[in-house]
Amino acid sequence: MSSRLPFVSAVATGRGDDGMTGLLFDDIRVQKDDLRTEAFGTVDEAVAALGLARAELTSKEQHGALNPGLGQLRELVLRIQRELFVAGAELATAPESRHKQVDGKTRVSRAMLEGIEQLLRDTEAAIELPREFVVPGETGVSAALELARTIVRRAERRAVTLAYHDYAIRDGVMIPYLNRLADLLWILARVAEQAESRAATTSRVQGRPRPAAKSAKTAKTASTAAGAGNTGTDSAARVHPAQPESSNHE
Repeated sequence: MSSRLPFVSAVATGRGDDGMTGLLFDDIRVQKDDLRTEAFGTVDEAVAALGLARAELTSKEQHGALNPGLGQLRELVLRIQRELFVAGAELATAPESRHKQVDGKTRVSRAMLEGIEQLLRDTEAAIELPREFVVPGETGVSAALELARTIVRRAERRAVTLAYHDYAIRDGVMIPYLNRLADLLWILARVAEQAESRAATTSRVQGRPRPAAKSAKTAKTASTAAGAGNTGTDSAARVHPAQPESSNHE
């Protein structure tokens, strides 16, 4: 049951003490463990994880340690964070309030999807891809991007479940957008590694030799490509033909 707060707060209201939360546009309330709440809550987690990557990049710049190959990455991460707010807004809208949504503001648009696809295509073409499964943790930035990728994958799974009950999610571009974004984040993690001349660590101790990291100049090309795309066609990076989505791609 909701309780009255013994103090005035601009953040806390006490309305959620009964385990319910409000959706956008109308005074519609659902349980905090509702499928819809799980979906937009997971997107919120992804935004926070991307904040770790952006904070690491900011810290490097402040200490004069920002490699030129990472120059465009901070702005791109911020762009993705802002786009995820749009995705969260769409997921937080009840079906009966769909008519109040606006493409690119409170609903993922096809232009947003095409922009992510273009970034994916351009950035993938500018880096050297590992030949095996990758163990995250080579650099702080790449590890944060990998964390964000796994959370976006979970958001995608939650959206798929929600789509069985919400046809607007099923027929829109939310699920392709999250799918493509997770792939892009994996590619950006490789950009971060290669910008600092670090090779990805593979899951097998013995196996084919790891590819040498490309030079900072090549990584800078990848970073520039990552900051330049707006439109494009469907493209998904494939590193291993049997790679499950829980590891990298789908």
